Amino acid sequence: MIAKLKGLLDSSGEDWAILDIGGVGYLAFCSSRTLTALPAPGEVVDLAIETHVREDHIHLYGFATRSERDSFRLLTTVQGVGARVCLAILSALSPEDVKQAVAAGDTEMFLRATGVGPKLAGRIVSELKDKVASLGDMARLAVHAGVSGQNDNNAIEELSTDAVSVLCNLGYSRIEAFGAVTRAMQTAASGVTLDNLIRSSLKELGASDV
Repeated sequence: MIAKLKGLLDSSGEDWAILDIGGVGYLAFCSSRTLTALPAPGEVVDLAIETHVREDHIHLYGFATRSERDSFRLLTTVQGVGARVCLAILSALSPEDVKQAVAAGDTEMFLRATGVGPKLAGRIVSELKDKVASLGDMARLAVHAGVSGQNDNNAIEELSTDAVSVLCNLGYSRIEAFGAVTRAMQTAASGVTLDNLIRSSLKELGASDV
């Protein structure tokens, strides 16, 4: 099992790169994000590798960062999401975008990827929601911020969900709303209310007159 390759970049194409390691060329399929990060041919490149072994082939998938490889592994656990679709998603979204989109239930984000339709986007969010950070994690953020003095975790999760809903009704996307509420929760004072949380979230979004 190959987990990492370090060598000289021989060449690259639309979705692949060849690494020259001791005179042997290793073909790795990559997202456009990783390909953009590659150096010029002849220079040293270091890729995290995911190896897929099948009866009829052995494919290597290369990533500029371990976080991208981890996202690839996570996405392949979803029914109907193959390696090529994963690369398309990671070409359109960063690993953090993937995590935030799933946590926020934002299927629209995944529609940016070639080959991903509404049904598949919904399945990705549904099947991964328990595997990545969710709105429930805001409760743990709140505990660290000292918010839990008056509210238990369920109440804080409900508060966060309500705040996201309000921001969405104001015209913000779910991913924008979720990110703003998450950041607001990280700095929230003890006994935070929905009104205070919304105001803090709007400030995070750069809204004026709040």
